[in-house]
Amino acid sequence: MPNWNEVIIEIQQEKNRNPAVNPLDTVRRKYLKKVSEISGRNTIAYYSGWLQKPQIAGTAVNDKDKSGFMLTINKLDRSKGLDLILHTPGGDIAATESLVDYLYAMYGNDIRVIVPQISMSAGTMIAFASKEIVMGKHSNLGPIDPQMGGLACQAVLNEFENAKADIKINPQSAALWQVIIGKYHPTFLGACKQAIEWSEKMVFEWLKNNMCDGDEERVNKIVRTFSNHTEQKSHSRHISKKECEEVGLNITALEDDQDFQDAVLTTHHAFMHTFSNTLCVKIIENHNGVAFIEQAAQTVASK
Repeated sequence: MPNWNEVIIEIQQEKNRNPAVNPLDTVRRKYLKKVSEISGRNTIAYYSGWLQKPQIAGTAVNDKDKSGFMLTINKLDRSKGLDLILHTPGGDIAATESLVDYLYAMYGNDIRVIVPQISMSAGTMIAFASKEIVMGKHSNLGPIDPQMGGLACQAVLNEFENAKADIKINPQSAALWQVIIGKYHPTFLGACKQAIEWSEKMVFEWLKNNMCDGDEERVNKIVRTFSNHTEQKSHSRHISKKECEEVGLNITALEDDQDFQDAVLTTHHAFMHTFSNTLCVKIIENHNGVAFIEQAAQTVASK
């Protein structure tokens, strides 16, 4: 299968061969279909262009994405299960919950997630809803601790507890802590606590009812590890395949099947080239070429 540079060459050759057709779409869909042919399963790619367009709105998981999944799932033979290729920075928790509920309604527990490069935050939560996660040595998941206003909810609560403890021992520090804690809205601490409880409960149920098959001890270990801001240090931390295996996630090595690995990575390269050379910020696309494409200024559905 073509590597990064060879995909660029193939796209240019396709452009020369058929100028009337978008070569980026042609090449991308060719290899996405190849992934499905090798696995024998329905395949949907859920891709964000946040790496190429970090300042553009629309790259995160949001409620509009369900329309894309409704479009791409329509008319598929759902008895073949779903392989979901994820590349996302994460996004809204409520939208994530709604999206996973929909995928369960369509495919039950027969959902496998493939992570060619990065699936962070809410993207990791979606991966936890699957029965199995396919990762390569280069693949990463991320912490699932909720963020509000760009702040880690657990870090905010920790800071407040530190303030209480310090003031109890050293009352004269109250003035200093007032400046620090005073930046938070009165209801902010409660909202942070609720967000943590919501996300952990959600992920706990998904893991328990699918990947971990009722093993609550295993589920608790996974949730503690991925939601612990103190341990992970940063919401942007990249968690490796090895760490995912060690904590108890059901991980399959992408390298175990060379043909499948080649098809997945070539598909990934084709999506990256699409984001680099178009206004696209998000693509939800199935192996039959049905796609929901969100651009910087508009959304396009295509077949």
